Amino acid sequence: MNKDRIQGSVEQAKGKLKEVAGKATGDSKLETEGKAQKIAGKVQNTIGGMKDAVKEAVNP
Repeated sequence: MNKDRIQGSVEQAKGKLKEVAGKATGDSKLETEGKAQKIAGKVQNTIGGMKDAVKEAVNP
């Protein structure tokens, strides 16, 4: 597991918290920010997964 995967997971968790807080308080802007942050975290996590796969393919 590399830095991108860890940071992506952290961003997903923070985004989920924002999304839930936005729903609970009726703050649609915060909810939208949370959803966007979750997506960004998923992308970063996916990039980290691809880096891991390439590293494993090069150095079996």
